[in-house]
Amino acid sequence: MQSRIFLIGMMGVGKSTIGRLLARQTGLEFVDCDREMESRSGVTIATMFEVEGEDAFRRREAALLDELTQRSGILLATGGGAVLQPESRERLRARGLVIYLESTVDEVLRRTQADRTRPLLQAIDRRARIEELLRQRRPLYESTAHLTFHSGTVNPKKLVARILESDAVRRAVGVA
Repeated sequence: MQSRIFLIGMMGVGKSTIGRLLARQTGLEFVDCDREMESRSGVTIATMFEVEGEDAFRRREAALLDELTQRSGILLATGGGAVLQPESRERLRARGLVIYLESTVDEVLRRTQADRTRPLLQAIDRRARIEELLRQRRPLYESTAHLTFHSGTVNPKKLVARILESDAVRRAVGVA
């Protein structure tokens, strides 16, 4: 099976939750890029950021994305910054169906407010930080995606049902 679906979007938009549910419905293998990176390195993303810095982390992430986007039968939940490297954007778009799960600043803030493990959100003004990240990343998400779905306040199962109604998704998983 050559099916490949890649989920992109800000941290906290539900890529892992939606990805697991969508993988179950489509028979694709679910892989969370951040968890895969932690598993392979033996340390958390936060530790990688702290010890190596963001640039080294992004190089590591791009190499793993290159590998994972070549796998067949995969539903990949990418990290929020996966679209920052031009070559990663190109590979995602060329190798599979890219779905952007978009969300508002308020929704991202609400979903991440109790999470103290995300290195990029360790800021005094979390809202301003999320606004800044979204301002930088939204054009990259939009230009990389084949499809966009709002993941805001919708129930994850209902969102998966909506995604599965898309002709592009049905073609990608061979049920068109």
